[in-house]
Amino acid sequence: MKTKLLWIQGLTCNGNSHAFLNYPHLNRFLDDFTFLSHPVLDSDHKLEEIVTRVHPCDILLIEGAIADDFQRAGRSIVEIIEMYAPHVEKIVTIGTCATFGGIFKESPWQNSGGMLFLEEEKRTRFAQYADKIVSVSGCPVHPDVLVETLYMLRKKLHFEKDQYRRPKLFFAWTVHNGCTRNEYFEYKVDNHRFGEKEGCMFYDHGCQAPFTHGSCNKILWNEVSSKTRSGEPCHGCTEPAFPRYNLYTTKKNMGIPQYLPLDVPKRAYLTLSGVTKAFKISRLEKRLFDD
Repeated sequence: MKTKLLWIQGLTCNGNSHAFLNYPHLNRFLDDFTFLSHPVLDSDHKLEEIVTRVHPCDILLIEGAIADDFQRAGRSIVEIIEMYAPHVEKIVTIGTCATFGGIFKESPWQNSGGMLFLEEEKRTRFAQYADKIVSVSGCPVHPDVLVETLYMLRKKLHFEKDQYRRPKLFFAWTVHNGCTRNEYFEYKVDNHRFGEKEGCMFYDHGCQAPFTHGSCNKILWNEVSSKTRSGEPCHGCTEPAFPRYNLYTTKKNMGIPQYLPLDVPKRAYLTLSGVTKAFKISRLEKRLFDD
């Protein structure tokens, strides 16, 4: 029997909907799942039908931030969620906007934020459904991460979640884990031009990978690449405070990055930095600056 999904959009750019279309095995996925309604894919019902009465559904999918006065098909997004939340087995917040508010927490829409969180602060509006909620943050979410999460829910598998109810299977490590530039990070060889194959972008170009939870360098986009592999700094898009200002700048205090890699004490970092500066790795410098 197919698992019935209902995909509802709040304030969104459609990025997660379109990223989902990039899943390479979508036809196989649709052998096991069916959409009551989806903003892009053919589905069983129009949104206008969905909001008139409750249709039997297994998993409610929320894309986009939730605001009190934002409507779909003539009904507020809050009303639609309240219609279905008591009747579904699970609720999945797809993307950082649905999880933490994302860019739309700065919007003029009233009380805009994530379903269960506004950045790190836990909200009370849907708190009674907290045990049903699984968060899959990202801007956008990698389709493999979303699909594998849905299969775990379909099979009723037990999996651990972090403090934001994200599956630890995908969010237990940082984007820095698996980055091909780690050796440059260790020896503080910075990349001075975007798009280059060598050099670390943490020290001068705002890379958030050492303190961003995600699987971007383990589950590659299009099975090929990631931001850091292509010469672009990680923007921390899975985290509660995304997006931050000055994305391409590393804020420093007396030459030391203000935000250090997770779980690294400042004293230990300074000690390691002093030792590292004693090394000059000509092999790394030569590769970076040769034409």
